[in-house]
Amino acid sequence: MSSVVGHVKDAAHAAHAHVAALLSHNQAKPGDKLPLNETVKETDATTPITLAPSGKNIFVGVPGAFTPTCHSQAPGYIEKYDEFKAKGINEIHIVCVNDVFVTKAWKEKLAPDGTPVRFIADDKALFVSKLGLVLDATPALGAPRSKRFVIIANDDIIETIIVEESAGELTVTEATVVLARL
Repeated sequence: MSSVVGHVKDAAHAAHAHVAALLSHNQAKPGDKLPLNETVKETDATTPITLAPSGKNIFVGVPGAFTPTCHSQAPGYIEKYDEFKAKGINEIHIVCVNDVFVTKAWKEKLAPDGTPVRFIADDKALFVSKLGLVLDATPALGAPRSKRFVIIANDDIIETIIVEESAGELTVTEATVVLARL
């Protein structure tokens, strides 16, 4: 029986890896449109929302709430929010493939007094899939997740897209680095 379970686990991992590879095949590039028709969640599990960015916005994709690298990345965007605003950024969205309960808890943990930074739950990975920014994180996180990325968009048009070589690293998507690019 244990060998059957092992085979099922191996098959599930292979399927996740294959799906992630397919969904990351056509990564978004400058000039592409954001997939705003994909619903995500922000405050309620039963109320999907459609993002409608106006002006210049930043979308920060992270593999998972509370993971060590993500947990060290997000505070930079919270702390430097006013500096981003001064450079013409309307909103900052932190997007992760987690359910809304997890993203809300993460936001409350990182900013107990509140923050205008929006924490977006892409619970079905549809938003990041349409961007071609899916990562097979099955071995560490149990399922496909978001690659670590930053998109700077004007309305719904991608102006800049920055993707970390490794999702476990924080270099080119760190808040001070992105702020310096503006």
